[in-house]
Amino acid sequence: MLNTNIISSALYLILLSSHLGHTLCQSRSNDKTIILLAGQSNMAGRGGVINDQWDGIVPDDCSPTSSILRLNAKHQWVVATEPLHRDIDTNHTCGVGPAMSLAHAVVRKSFGIREVGLVPCAVGGTNISHWSRGGHLYNQLVRRAKGSLRDGGTIQALGWYQGESDTLLKQDADAYRRRLLKFFLDFRTDLQSPMLPIIQVAITSGDARFIEEVRQAQMGVDLMNLVTVDAKGLPLEPDNLHLTTQAQVELGEK
Repeated sequence: MLNTNIISSALYLILLSSHLGHTLCQSRSNDKTIILLAGQSNMAGRGGVINDQWDGIVPDDCSPTSSILRLNAKHQWVVATEPLHRDIDTNHTCGVGPAMSLAHAVVRKSFGIREVGLVPCAVGGTNISHWSRGGHLYNQLVRRAKGSLRDGGTIQALGWYQGESDTLLKQDADAYRRRLLKFFLDFRTDLQSPMLPIIQVAITSGDARFIEEVRQAQMGVDLMNLVTVDAKGLPLEPDNLHLTTQAQVELGEK
C-alpha cells in the first residue's frame, strides 16, 4: 500500500498507473490516462476571475499541448484549453483551475504516460448533498466517466475539490464526513472500480464558523487509495473564497 501522506498527487498518479492499472476502469487501450474532475467552484476554476470577468491569463503550466485532452460537453475529446469547465459550469464565469497544471506535472514526471484526458464535471456553489447518488450531478459524473472510455484509455483517478458550501450550516458540517465517505464508496461501486484512486483537496476557504469542522471531516476519511492535498495557505482572489491563478498552478503541482 502506498503511503499517500508523503507523496505528491502527480507522483501518486504515476505510481498507480504503473502498479494498479489492472484494478481501474479500462477500455481497449491503456494509452490515455483519464482523470475525472468533480466538486465545486475551485475545481471548476475561478483563477483570474474578478467581478465575473476572467482576465484570460494562462500560465505556461496550464498552456495547451497535444498530450493533454479534455472531454467537452458533447463527449468529444479535444485539446484541453483553459477554462476547462466553460461548457460544464455554464451558469458561472470560469477561469483557471488546478487540473491543467496537474496534467502537465504528470506528463513531465512520467516516462510512460503519453496522453492525459481530463473530464470536467465540477459545478460551482454545490454542496455534498448535490453529489449524492441518483442526483443530477452524480448521474452526470458517472455518465461522463463511462463516456470517457469509448475511445480507449484508463480512468486513473477522481480529482475532488468541494466543501466550501458545507461550511455555511452546522448540520451540513456535522454530516460532511458521512456524506463524503458515502459519495466516494457509491462512485467506486457504480464505476465497478473499488480501488479507484481519489485525490481530494482539503479546503482553505468558506464560512469561518464551520470551516475547520469540514476540513477535519475531509482529513478524517480513511480509504485505501485516497490522497488528500491541503490547499490551506494558498492565496485567494479578492472575494476571499477562490484560489488565484498562481495558487491553482501550485495546487495542481502539489
